[in-house]
Amino acid sequence: MREFIENHQSEITNTIICFITFLILRYSIAKAIYKIGRISDLNKIRTKLIIKYVSFALILIGFFFLIYIWKVDFKDLGLIFSSIFAVLGVALFASWSILSNVTAGIILFFSFPFKIGDRIKILDGEFSEEVVIIDIKAYHIYLKKDNGELLTYPNNLLLQKGVVIINKDTDDYSEGDYI
Repeated sequence: MREFIENHQSEITNTIICFITFLILRYSIAKAIYKIGRISDLNKIRTKLIIKYVSFALILIGFFFLIYIWKVDFKDLGLIFSSIFAVLGVALFASWSILSNVTAGIILFFSFPFKIGDRIKILDGEFSEEVVIIDIKAYHIYLKKDNGELLTYPNNLLLQKGVVIINKDTDDYSEGDYI
């Protein structure tokens, strides 16, 4: 063990620096996202979800930095990565709509054109009623019609269709009112 530490002292030091940098970046970015969520009066669950996505992206970036630090031969990893990417490619292609909804959820979080409690009208040929936003999740948005019907509407369609904000915070809906 002592020989390993002596032979790889610079790699171990750089790995520790990478982990410390990861923790500092994750903390700083999470704090910034919490601040954006608080200033914009966004749902805490949405804020935590965005932090989870950012943390996952940071872990991937950190993983690639560790591969570079330890000078891993990419020829050895070529077969493993090609197999993983082939499986991921098939899985991601099969679930492209889920990914587009998650991406739309992230865009809705940072652009925050509307929030829970707003009365909106989605300009869609099939659906053109006024509704109140009950909750915004990662994949879809919960809407409530005036007659009490509850709807789920995909986030990606919300970005593709025109949305008219009738008035903000007309009703005080809290989480759980739709359940």
